Amino acid sequence: MYLQINKLYKNFDTKQGPLVVLKDINMNIQQGEFICAVGASGSGKSTLLRQIAGLDTPTTGEVKIDDVCVTGPGPDRGMVFQHYTLFPWMNVQENTEFGLKLQGLRKQERREKASYYLNVVGLTQFAKSLPKELSGGMKQRVAIARALTSEPKVMLMDEPFGALDIHTKESMQQFILELWERTNLTIFMITHDVEEAVFLSNRIYALSARPGTVSKEIPIKLPERTQNVKRLSIFHDYRDELMDLLRGHPKEAVAVA
Repeated sequence: MYLQINKLYKNFDTKQGPLVVLKDINMNIQQGEFICAVGASGSGKSTLLRQIAGLDTPTTGEVKIDDVCVTGPGPDRGMVFQHYTLFPWMNVQENTEFGLKLQGLRKQERREKASYYLNVVGLTQFAKSLPKELSGGMKQRVAIARALTSEPKVMLMDEPFGALDIHTKESMQQFILELWERTNLTIFMITHDVEEAVFLSNRIYALSARPGTVSKEIPIKLPERTQNVKRLSIFHDYRDELMDLLRGHPKEAVAVA
């Protein structure tokens, strides 16, 4: 899998004229990478994700997956939002099967696929539960399982842990890392949480304030991916470099031995 974003611009029409939200975005993402795009409010993170998802179209430029231009939503891209978007009247199994039902899969095939991915995210025993009976972290796991059922080439995540309390957030961060390492899934995630981006990703694209453009691409090389790494100086160095970039005061890159 190869995701390319080439010379992408996105403008919105306003009474005052065109508003440039994204400017000359260029990204290259390989199979199995965990990429975060980080930026403050107004940097165009969500707009960028919508271009990749095919929910909106660039003003100019292109998004390609395996050299095929993205022209709309498709099963090659799974989407996980900050708010769980689960149907409250459907149980966990039915919510997980929903996308497969839209694709026209037979009932037995839907059930087998959904059951498999509920097992992957550790929710088999909650298959008959309604969303109101689940914690926030469990609801997000259902949303992830539902996205996985279409076996996407890339998982798109829009601030997926932003609505969770700190303990649940850390638990879900560890969960998504383990899922990524186990499945070799390609993940593209947007977040305003600098520490989260450093902890999760192997590369970060730092976006400037409006118009959003890539101010720097930062490879992340940490000795481990547990919560303990957040105490290490190298983690603090990456965090501080990103914070300075987002404030508009870039420093020299982190030196990695």
